[in-house]
Amino acid sequence: MQEPEITAPAPVGVGRVRIGRWLGGGLALIAVLSAFAYMNRAGQGSGQRGPRSTAAPVRVVTARVQGVIDAAHFQEGQFVKAGALLFEIDPRPYAAALAQAKAQLAKDQALLENAVNNEKRLRSVYEQKLTSLEQLDAAVAATGSATASVAADQAAIDIAQLNLEYTRIRSPIDGKTGPMLVQPGNLVANNSTAALVTINQIQPIKVSLALPQSDLPRIQSRAAEGGLMMYIDQRNEGGRQYSAPVDFTSNHVDDASGTIELRATFQNADSTLVPGQLVSVSVELGAIAGATVVPREAVNAGPDGQYTYVVTADNRADQRPIKVLYDDGTSASIDGNVQPGDRVIVDGQLRVVPGVGVYVDTPKRGPESAASTP
Repeated sequence: MQEPEITAPAPVGVGRVRIGRWLGGGLALIAVLSAFAYMNRAGQGSGQRGPRSTAAPVRVVTARVQGVIDAAHFQEGQFVKAGALLFEIDPRPYAAALAQAKAQLAKDQALLENAVNNEKRLRSVYEQKLTSLEQLDAAVAATGSATASVAADQAAIDIAQLNLEYTRIRSPIDGKTGPMLVQPGNLVANNSTAALVTINQIQPIKVSLALPQSDLPRIQSRAAEGGLMMYIDQRNEGGRQYSAPVDFTSNHVDDASGTIELRATFQNADSTLVPGQLVSVSVELGAIAGATVVPREAVNAGPDGQYTYVVTADNRADQRPIKVLYDDGTSASIDGNVQPGDRVIVDGQLRVVPGVGVYVDTPKRGPESAASTP
């Protein structure tokens, strides 16, 4: 007599349902932190732009004079204040040019004084009819020419003084320095494209994300009701949660991606957010009161629509139809016959048959989270 074949229950992984306030609407899982980065450069840039998704806005500061870098007054990675001295270019040629311009001014001022005195004498003599009008006109012209020379000398001094000041390159903002790209002892030219150092503004820092244009009505409604809030959650990475009001909504929808850009400014007091970093960002556009939330893996699609498997008290799989109200890529807000505290199958669904027994394959991990209501 042949013994009957025994079929083992399908192993499944389960998750618990939780109930609470669901953040519905726009959620971007990945966003790029961007800050206003400033570059001290030794010339004009090429004008080329990097990839749109990762490029940070920059302001370019060119080296106005050329020469050998005498010294650097910062450490790589150091936080600096606006106006802090970063580099010194050899000032001696520009100090000499300034001295020369001042000497030329002194010479032309003496000539101007002589021309003025000569004009006064000729006017007195002309009034006594002892000289011609032509000689007086020549004296007046000489005075005007000498006056113009003095003005030109003063302009030359101003330029020389400015060039001397340009030998001391200062930070335009508060920020964190990057690597020193040109070391002391090297020659920099005023038409060079080589950056000396890049300074990123860390505090505050701007975060940008894009939401689908279908969310635009809710974005506008939420903004009119009191403003949007942006959240960064790094608690899974050992960090903390950040929040800041959305302070910029783009005035157009990107025709290539069909999205609209939102930005928020985070104070970033602990400097943990860094330009170019990828972070999980969410924006609250609305709330589904008392929403039932399940892990996204618990949602399945079938010929009759979406459903989830609930493990009953006697360890059988019960297939229940549901409707997904919102999905943020990690969790799903659902409507259906699923209650807080129910065990829903999140792994092994392909071997599950409705009404057939299952056993819960529990890996070694921390305790399951219980149903909660925020």
